[in-house]
Amino acid sequence: MIRLTYIILGGLRDAFSDDTVRSLLAFTTLLIGVATLIFAYLEDWKLIDAAFFAVVTISTVGYGTPVPVTFAGKLFTIVYILVGLGVFVAAAGAVAEALIRRDAILRKHEDDAEK
Repeated sequence: MIRLTYIILGGLRDAFSDDTVRSLLAFTTLLIGVATLIFAYLEDWKLIDAAFFAVVTISTVGYGTPVPVTFAGKLFTIVYILVGLGVFVAAAGAVAEALIRRDAILRKHEDDAEK
């Protein structure tokens, strides 16, 4: 359990200290924020509903409610998915890579200690 905690916390620290990861996460956050405002305006949703839809859409969870009903909302959703999915996957992949790197470093130290 301590090893797993070390990997997760250390990997997250490594990820957030990387300029590329921080940039990807900032852009992802900005994209979700802008999409939230656009969905709230186009679909006349409360901000919480628009934010919920923006997050579940970009993360591909897709609960199915709420859904855009206006033509503009549907069109924006298509563009948002095409742009946002790549950005979200890149950000999640960069964080995952930092966690894997941290695990590899820990394994190397454990192997060196056994010798």
